[in-house]
Amino acid sequence: MLGFIWLIAGLVLVVKGADWLVDGACSLARRLGVSDLAIGLTVVAFGTSLPEMVVNIAAVLQSKPEMAVGNITGSNICNVLLILGAASLFCPLGVRKNTTWKEIPFSLLAGILLLVMASDRWLDGAPQDILSRTDGFGLLALFVIFLAYIAGMARELPEVAEQGEHAIYSTAKSLLLLAAGLVLLIVGGKLVVVGAVQVATALGLSESFVAVTLVAVGTSLPELATSVVAAYKKKADIAIGNVVGSNIFNIFLILGTSSVLGQIPVPGDLRLSLYVGVLAVVLLLVFLLLGRRYILQRWQGVILLAVYGIYLICQPR
Repeated sequence: MLGFIWLIAGLVLVVKGADWLVDGACSLARRLGVSDLAIGLTVVAFGTSLPEMVVNIAAVLQSKPEMAVGNITGSNICNVLLILGAASLFCPLGVRKNTTWKEIPFSLLAGILLLVMASDRWLDGAPQDILSRTDGFGLLALFVIFLAYIAGMARELPEVAEQGEHAIYSTAKSLLLLAAGLVLLIVGGKLVVVGAVQVATALGLSESFVAVTLVAVGTSLPELATSVVAAYKKKADIAIGNVVGSNIFNIFLILGTSSVLGQIPVPGDLRLSLYVGVLAVVLLLVFLLLGRRYILQRWQGVILLAVYGIYLICQPR
């Protein structure tokens, strides 16, 4: 089926494009004398969220609100329920007290705020739920506050920002990687949206369902790879921190930017995803505070995976 080919090809291009762009940017930043801390807080942190960003911008520009909202809500659900659930099977995931009491609640705030912003019909009696440009600017303002918090935390714990090694290439190669990565991201993002719409049409599924499943899982591949490898190497802080940070980036930065570009209608069949997005973070927080505190155990990971399976079954098609 041609739609599946476009979708898979687009996801491959988006993920590879993000990888090349991050490698090129990190190499160029090192050549310009930028510190590891600054690189970690900007290029690397933003890199794993690039696939969602590109797909969302392409969806907005092509007037596909189901893809824009579904990609973010589905990706956040996938991050917590599927990725952390799978990662915890490799080893119990311990987490810093600071992450449990500050960053995860910040992620919960993001999910609740998105739910409130997308509830115009219930709160105001409006004819349609819409993420307006005003909502977008509000989300971006909160993203700036989050960045300020991360910068302050990194000064106290600089090792948090220095995750992973990045090679230093020549200036020409660095610029080439940047340009090639950007091209792959743009082309891949458009192919993902086009392919997802064709798949939905061919299978008789809603575009929202395809967005929260195939597209969301595909754009979450960088987070999946990072967290699973980190868990396998017994680096639990990276596994959980990567997911929590990505969820905050997704709502505040990506959905904020998307809605600033143009107001986004929120389809009714995505209501369940908005609720489950909040539920997933609540479950994670409860698991880290009950039983073995600050540790996500294997049996809890199994529950997260089971909830993800139930969510997929119940999601409107």
